[in-house]
Amino acid sequence: MTALPATLDDWLAHCERMHPISMDLSLERTVEVRRRLGIEFTMPLIVVAGTNGKGSTCAMLESIALQAGYRVGLYQKPELVHFTERCRVDGRPVDADALLPHFDAVEQARGDITLTKFEFTTLAIARLLAQAPLDLVILEVGLGGRYDAVNAFDADCSVITSIDLDHTEFLGPDRESIGFEKAHVMRTGRPAIVGDPLPPASAVDHAREIGADLWLAGRDFRHDGDRQQWNWAGRGRRYNGLAFPALRGANQLLNASAALAAFESLRERLPITAQAVRTGLALVDLPGRFQVVPGQPALVLDVAHNPQSVAALALNLDAMGFYPRTRAVFGAMRDKDIAGALAKIRPLIDAWHVCTLPTARAATPDELAAVLGDTTPVHRHATPTEALQAALAASDPTDRIVVFGSFYTVGGILRDGLPRLSAPHAG
Repeated sequence: MTALPATLDDWLAHCERMHPISMDLSLERTVEVRRRLGIEFTMPLIVVAGTNGKGSTCAMLESIALQAGYRVGLYQKPELVHFTERCRVDGRPVDADALLPHFDAVEQARGDITLTKFEFTTLAIARLLAQAPLDLVILEVGLGGRYDAVNAFDADCSVITSIDLDHTEFLGPDRESIGFEKAHVMRTGRPAIVGDPLPPASAVDHAREIGADLWLAGRDFRHDGDRQQWNWAGRGRRYNGLAFPALRGANQLLNASAALAAFESLRERLPITAQAVRTGLALVDLPGRFQVVPGQPALVLDVAHNPQSVAALALNLDAMGFYPRTRAVFGAMRDKDIAGALAKIRPLIDAWHVCTLPTARAATPDELAAVLGDTTPVHRHATPTEALQAALAASDPTDRIVVFGSFYTVGGILRDGLPRLSAPHAG
């Protein structure tokens, strides 16, 4: 008998070998192994799907619930640096060793069923969270919804954030197709929060067809405000004079608004105080989402990689004020709409530093340079770190560097800790 893997890295390598195809659009195998494992969530379960804003919404849900005194488990993805970032208990990543018995249990339960790495790891993390003494579990969907491994579990409340074009080869060519896929995380008779202010009709129709308790932005909950503060109103609760979330960017109010609707929908099982809302939003933290790092020059880190999220990044950069020059460190997957993603941000960038990423899916620097053309200087680099160092060497203290694109791009910068820049031109 072959010995079982002994470390988390060994288990992850084992998963890669078992089912080398990263996408396998079916749910039956995951559901069957979940049944064999007996994974059941006895505490409230919130499932979060969407194109953009999933990670931010999960972080806000976690932060507010922690401030309310609840014990919280969170499954988020992908990681920026370490796999254990995917599984958080009470606000901290779990130890790698804590995951090992759950990987072992999945391996024993699957028998001759092959699982993708994502399916296998989702089941292992779900088993850990289901068995932990928690008051709330939050699961972030990976891709789509209907066939995503997270959909093997029945949400007590589902949240769908903004919907836009991404992964079109799997989810369909338009927002209606993609909305239909994501709507399948909804459950009959249970709250379904749709945070997109202009949701595809397919998502709304699916909620009605299955009899979900549909909460629509602008109808069942809404927000307004000015530059100083904002207000939120739901079906029966109001919060006035809220400070803006610690996560930067105008788009974060949409995410915060959906999170508050989720809590209102679960108020009988999981009551939340106004103080927990205020403190939770003030303290929420999520690396790599319009993360502004103080220094000279200023550094912005953002995992924006599709047209909607990069357009939001461009708006947020524009609102930062004046910088003499902005240099971009950029790397992305070849299967993304790179030209569409860069359309809104290109006028803000004075020089590009494109980089190789450690995955076969990544576009090469030459491919990225071909998309960018020759209207702005483009420099090619072997790694994100080398690209950042070159951008820094060319910058004055008053300039700005924005690192964006794939999680591999931002993660490559954060691998050795948060960089604090000091331009060589500083006197």
